[in-house]
Amino acid sequence: MKKRKAKNTVISYLWSAPSLTLIALMVVFPILYTGYVSLTNMNVYHWFDFTVVGIDNYIRALFVFDSGFLTALLATILWTVVNMVIQLVVAFVLATLLNNQKLRLRKLYKTLLMFPWAMPGYVSILLWKTGMFNTQFGLFNQWMEKAGFTAARWLSNDVSAFLCCTLVNLWLALPFMIMIMDGAMQSIDKSYYESALLDGANWLERTRSITIPAIRPIIAPAVIITVFTTFKQFDVVYLLTQQAGAKTGSGFHTILTYAYENAFVTNNYGYSSAISIIIFIMLIIFSAKFQLREEGDD
Repeated sequence: MKKRKAKNTVISYLWSAPSLTLIALMVVFPILYTGYVSLTNMNVYHWFDFTVVGIDNYIRALFVFDSGFLTALLATILWTVVNMVIQLVVAFVLATLLNNQKLRLRKLYKTLLMFPWAMPGYVSILLWKTGMFNTQFGLFNQWMEKAGFTAARWLSNDVSAFLCCTLVNLWLALPFMIMIMDGAMQSIDKSYYESALLDGANWLERTRSITIPAIRPIIAPAVIITVFTTFKQFDVVYLLTQQAGAKTGSGFHTILTYAYENAFVTNNYGYSSAISIIIFIMLIIFSAKFQLREEGDD
């Protein structure tokens, strides 16, 4: 029996070997190599003759306050919180309206709301940059000039760039959250609302006692996915403000654009790798805490 069990185990590993090898080459090796590079001074001046410097890159990122990493990290946390709060509130309001039985053409509105999510992100972001935020012929400045105001440079400073990036990110991400909330609300048994109406409960009481508790387990995974996606956001911030040859003057960075700048603009690969490993560890810790909390709730 033991020999047969051992034989089956060996056979299963042999069958899994190609997949395990591919995973090792595609996932494990890049992580390990990035970790190794993060312990060196590899950069454009030390491409072949780099040396191991230990945790110097990590110390520079976490304890040297003018390195820019902590500022980018705080900006990323603020970016994630603001986007998530607005997404949840706006998506909840719109999903509630779309589930109003008295609303006509609801299916048409749901289809139209999916367009921003269906469009390629690269195209949408550049359309916003050139069609809406452009200083000379952008639609926002045309409206401001017609209203008697002077044209604004929307992407030229950190605060306005943050707000513009948030607006574009909401345009891209809201349809997904609306779709999840809409589906969650449709799954709620209507008899609960009928009973609440008979008891004299108003809309706010029905929302607090029925809607939110019922949709919470359904939208929780979507919220976690969106938190990860928003925290790792790169394309919106980079294409709107930091794209090579088209920088707007804003210094707003997320940790992903900060890591990219150190890797491919200043060519400091050791330091950029250390930042990448820090981001990886943070996401792993966040994921582990979420999984443990879910198991505790079960």
